[in-house]
Amino acid sequence: MAAQDQLYRAVSRLFAVIILGFGVAILIITLANGGGVFSLGVLLGLAFTGLGAGRLYLATRSSG
Repeated sequence: MAAQDQLYRAVSRLFAVIILGFGVAILIITLANGGGVFSLGVLLGLAFTGLGAGRLYLATRSSG
C-alpha cells in the first residue's frame, strides 16, 4: 500500500503543477493579446493559478 500512496501523491503533485501551468499560460496569453484586468482570460487564469497553487501546497504539506 505504501507504493500506491506514493504514486497517488506524485500524480496529485503533477496535476497541481499542470493546472498551475495552465493558469500562468492563460494569464500570459490573455495579457499579451491586450486583455484587460477584468477580462475573462485574466479571471480564469487567476482561478487556475490559485487552484493549482492551493492544490500543490496541500499536496506537499500533507506528504510528511
